[in-house]
Amino acid sequence: MTTERRADVTWQGDLMTGSGRIDSVTSGAFGQLEVSWPARSEQPGGKTSPEELIAAAHATCFSMALSNGLAQEGHAPEELKTSATVTFQPGEGITKIALEVAGRVPGLDGEAFRRAAEQAKENCPVSKALGGGVPEISLNADLES
Repeated sequence: MTTERRADVTWQGDLMTGSGRIDSVTSGAFGQLEVSWPARSEQPGGKTSPEELIAAAHATCFSMALSNGLAQEGHAPEELKTSATVTFQPGEGITKIALEVAGRVPGLDGEAFRRAAEQAKENCPVSKALGGGVPEISLNADLES
């Protein structure tokens, strides 16, 4: 089944001195998250950034893909702890994403776990999207007066 998720954001001002807010998301799970250039490039100061949200999405997607892959091989994990670190370089953009995972998986050795993790890294939808695997990004732009 196809699903769509939406996030609504308001930004005011220029990049360096302006600020924004994630107003809402489809699920209602969060909203009213403040964003700013300093939060993105310097110190968060209680605000989030696109890179932090990408890190959360990637860690979650990877964990789900790894859990599924392990379960399909008959080794459902007891627990997976995943971190994603997204490196942002002003002027260049996102230059690196580092995934780290530790898991408790009964009946599985370290090499099999690493192979399953590599498969999950290559095949989770967020990894694919970030690797240039989104076939279409559309845009509708309306200027308000």
